[in-house]
Amino acid sequence: MLRIGLRKKISPRVANGHPWIFANEVEKMDPGIKPGEIVGVYFHDGKFAGKGYVNPKSQILVRLLTRNKKDEINEDFFINRIKECWEYRKKIGYTENCRLVFGEADELPQLIIDKFNDYFVIQTLALGIDKWKASFVKGINLIFNPKGIYERNDVPVRELEGLPQQKGFLSDPFGTNIIISENGLKFYVDVENGQKTGFFLDQQDNRRAIQHIVKDADVLGAFTYTGTFEIHAAHYGARSVLGIDISENAVRQATQNAELNNLQNIVRFETANAFDVLKQWSKDGRQYDVVMLDPPAFTKSRETIQNAIAGYNEINLRGIKLLRPGGFLVTSSCTNLVSPEMFLQIIDMAAKDARRKIRQVVFQTQSPDHPVVREIEATQYLKFLIVQVQ
Repeated sequence: MLRIGLRKKISPRVANGHPWIFANEVEKMDPGIKPGEIVGVYFHDGKFAGKGYVNPKSQILVRLLTRNKKDEINEDFFINRIKECWEYRKKIGYTENCRLVFGEADELPQLIIDKFNDYFVIQTLALGIDKWKASFVKGINLIFNPKGIYERNDVPVRELEGLPQQKGFLSDPFGTNIIISENGLKFYVDVENGQKTGFFLDQQDNRRAIQHIVKDADVLGAFTYTGTFEIHAAHYGARSVLGIDISENAVRQATQNAELNNLQNIVRFETANAFDVLKQWSKDGRQYDVVMLDPPAFTKSRETIQNAIAGYNEINLRGIKLLRPGGFLVTSSCTNLVSPEMFLQIIDMAAKDARRKIRQVVFQTQSPDHPVVREIEATQYLKFLIVQVQ
């Protein structure tokens, strides 16, 4: 196996468990290393650091797969890793729908596999993991005997690795608008054209967290996407629910999901820009018992973090102003670039700007099928908060 040697002074994060090794942390490389190849990585003193895949075209030169020198990186290695991922999900109670593989948190860097009952969606986001795609498909077939497997590699990040964007069947073709069950409700999942892999599984526990506060309430949801939070609110006994999203396609899908659950008389959806209408509605004096905000990340780089903070502050300020005294704000942030502490500070700032008092009800992260590894910052990305607004 070809070797890569690290500089003497590198970030302690590598020794502490982080799998990424940046190009500027490497002192020497054996000649002839090819992109996507498995290499051995060694600290400056010659001690073994791990084995991983390499890509000289990427800023992240190596992503480690194991720190066990005895591990052979082959097809069986990857199939066994998928088996381990499945055993973990079963032990914590996620068997029907779950994130089966969560990249770095499952020691399979840049691999995402989502399980939607008997259907699977794969993303291989780096060259070194993409080369083993056939092994992942074989593993899924061996372990699950699925009804279908679909590839959603139509993401720009692949281009940074010299990979094309693409999507398509990795099994016999199947109808890609499937139906799953969650918390006693049914939802369409568009695995071909939906956002990311077609459905946001990371909020499945958080959607249950609203069940008591929405009973007999007038509820507003913004950035609704396919209406999962709003439909849960209707299911849990809300008096009325309005969901808004800027995407006409999302609103159409949300309406179909409401009809699928026979809740169309309680929940309705409208196409609207949340930033515009929430500001206007607060001026108009509209009031709700519960306001739910599930916006996009607002930033994907540290260079634009201030814009993200301003966006989160603005949208939460508008949400707070629309609440009756004693009402509840349900709000999320899905970028790891905004830390939990920073997110709480943003909500505090929004409340002060609105001259309202708040008290925390629930503060949690993504569901445990998206496990958090403290040494890997990107694995703890979702912040979910419920506060009562006085």
